[in-house]
Formats: sequence, structure tokens, C-alpha cells
Amino acid sequence: MTFEKTSGWLDWYQGPSRPKFKVPAGAVDAHCHVFGPGEEFPFAPERKYTPCDASNEQLYALRDHLGFTRNVVVQATCHGADNRAMIDALVNSGGKARGVATVKRSVTDAELQAMHDAGVRGVRFNFVKRLVDFTPKDELVEIAERIKQLGWHVVIYFEAVDLPELWDFFTALPTTVVVDHMGRPDVTKPVDGPEFELFVRFMREHGNVWSKVSCPERLSVSGPPALNGERSAYRDVVPFARRIVETFPDRVLWGTDWPHPNLKDHMPDDGLLVDFIPHIATTPELQRKLLVDNPMRLYWPEEK
Repeated sequence: MTFEKTSGWLDWYQGPSRPKFKVPAGAVDAHCHVFGPGEEFPFAPERKYTPCDASNEQLYALRDHLGFTRNVVVQATCHGADNRAMIDALVNSGGKARGVATVKRSVTDAELQAMHDAGVRGVRFNFVKRLVDFTPKDELVEIAERIKQLGWHVVIYFEAVDLPELWDFFTALPTTVVVDHMGRPDVTKPVDGPEFELFVRFMREHGNVWSKVSCPERLSVSGPPALNGERSAYRDVVPFARRIVETFPDRVLWGTDWPHPNLKDHMPDDGLLVDFIPHIATTPELQRKLLVDNPMRLYWPEEK
């Protein structure tokens, strides 16, 4: 099948620079995606957007260029609960990738086991209404109980304003819970203000909650963007991400979010995006935890 991209869609950055920051040996890009290619892995009929193609070969070429060793490939919403493109990326990674799937209540135990054998270690629950249709919470709880038996975790994607409403549901989940992108804080508000303080409390009071400190390009309001050689990009996001890294050093992850779906303003240079890391993890110890120790413990525990 052929697909026409959503009008105004920004394709991923071609020819990214080489980062000045050298990531530690064994570093994991713990949040990235593949899109199709649509002719081989069609996009879901119920999708809210149609992206460009972004293959696993292109993803792994970027991994090598940026100096990372492994990837965690997260199911993209444009593929719905059809995980074939993500699974194909895992199978063709040479053991260097793990995955996060999207599943429905109808998934069979045999299908879950096959995903586990391919390298899936989590499921993603998306609460961003502009990206997905609402899934009943009782269905999500049932899924969480089933994947717990496999030792998987739940990844949750939501926006900061919705945390109070979702608090009881999130805190009842029976697995490790990984929050995408710090729950999308409003970085125009104070880092010690009530909204972000609630997220910090969420992590402090629940030791099973982890956070990705990724996607500053989605959260930034004043920038500057990671373009044109800018190695101190997204400065308005730095205090938020640094606070989470320094407060919860053993429960943080980082990823490129390549190929950066649904960006409206600009497409970052992924090499310059990597140079954001030392601004939020300011010591070699914090950098190693963020990029190596934590993702390895979560996704490759058998190697620890």
C-alpha cells in the first residue's frame, strides 16, 4: 500500500551532526520508533496521523552514528495495536533492541509470549486524547495484570494537566510504571510550582514509577532549538529534567524519540539533541545511570 503523509508533516532530520558529548559505552536510546515502511507494514486504519517512512535500518544507522549501542523501540500510535513493524525491528537488531508494544484485551497468551520471545518488555498506555481514542480503564488494568506475569512494565503517556484525574489509576497499576517525557510539563510554569511538584510527589511516593527525561523539543517554548550547531538547546526544559535526574537517579531513562512524530515547529538535529544530555545529567555517574545502568536493568536484566 502507499500512504500520503499528513499535510505539513516534518520528516526526520537528514545528515545529523556528530554529538560533541560522547555517550558512555553501552548507552541505550530508550525511546525511539519505526514507521512502516508503509508498503511492508501498513499504518492502522484508525490512526490520527500518517507519517513518513522510518525503517529499522535507518534507526540503527542513526544509533551507530550517535554512538549508542542499543535501542528500545516503542510502538508508534500510527500503527495502533499492529506491532509487526516494531517486532520486525527487534528481530533484526541482533539482540540490541527491546520493545514496548500496544495491545488490546483480545491479545492471546500465545501472542504475548511470542512478543516476549522477540524482545518486548512493556506495553504503552496512551492518554493523550489528540493521538488516540480512549481505552476503558478496566481493559488497561486487565492488560497490566496479564503482562505482569511476564515481568513486563507499563509505559504511560499523558499531559501534566491530566495527572490529578489519572493519579488513582496510575498508582494502582501492579507493575513498574515508566512515564514518557516527564508527563509533559508546562515549562513556562515554575519548576518548583504546584503542577510539577505534583509529578515529583508522584515519583517520590511511588518507588515503582520511573520517568523518561526525553523530548525537550516537544516541551520547549523558548528554545533555542537543536539546529545550526546549537549545543545548549532547549534551556527552558533543562531545570525540569535535571531535577528529575538528580532526585531519582536510579529511575530515569533517555531517548531520542526518533523519528520525532507530530512535531509542528521544527525537526531537531539528533546529534545536537544528544548534546542536551550533559546539561541534565551533569556528572559521569549520573550519565552512566541514565544511559546505561537504568535501561539495562529494566530491559536486559539477564545481563546484569
